Amino acid sequence: AWQVFTRGLRRPFEWSALRYQIEHIGVRSTSIGTLTALFAGMVLSVQFGYFMAKFGIAYAIGRVLALSVLRELGPVLTALTVGGRVGSGIAAELGSMQVTEQIDAIRALGADPVKKLVVPRVFAAMICLPIITVFADVVGLVAGAVIANVSYAISYEEFYRQALEAVVLADFTSGVFKAMIFGLLIGVVGCYKGFQTTGGTEGVGRSTTETVAISAIGVLLSDLLMTQLLLIL
Repeated sequence: AWQVFTRGLRRPFEWSALRYQIEHIGVRSTSIGTLTALFAGMVLSVQFGYFMAKFGIAYAIGRVLALSVLRELGPVLTALTVGGRVGSGIAAELGSMQVTEQIDAIRALGADPVKKLVVPRVFAAMICLPIITVFADVVGLVAGAVIANVSYAISYEEFYRQALEAVVLADFTSGVFKAMIFGLLIGVVGCYKGFQTTGGTEGVGRSTTETVAISAIGVLLSDLLMTQLLLIL
């Protein structure tokens, strides 16, 4: 991570590689991120509505759902689903280059493999994950509003009025900030495991599996730490 920021900010910048990685990581991951948010919003609306209806406060589903999605579920679910795809892909790609000595060839040519291979992937993950999280937030809230209207006869106006009354700008920005940190974590772990790959094709598979596991645990642990920090601030 230190090398990414110390070497990545030096000229010349790898703009073409960054654009390619944004398309590869971001555009192609949008569908899985929004689909996960769609069903998560539906499930949460059903669950919250069922228990809140027992106390006669089903009208406040929008409040609870908006805070849950914007602060936690949007960034975390996006990081776990999209991050699993992105991290494993990065580890597999760089791991294959490592075992076939392509990375050593880049060094032999006098180029910096961290700047050429790692920096575009990490920066692209940090850019794309917050954007996908915003899409996921919107889809999750729309799906929750539909279920609240169909299952509990809560109008869309009432749902979004309750949501807007409960949410402040910090709830939205905290989720986006978390997503950026998750992107950094996933990109760094995937690149590191890719560069450390040994043992041929079997080693590539091992690095890919380890990347998914480490990224998931890292996302959940960092989410706990950042939640505590953001609540204090």
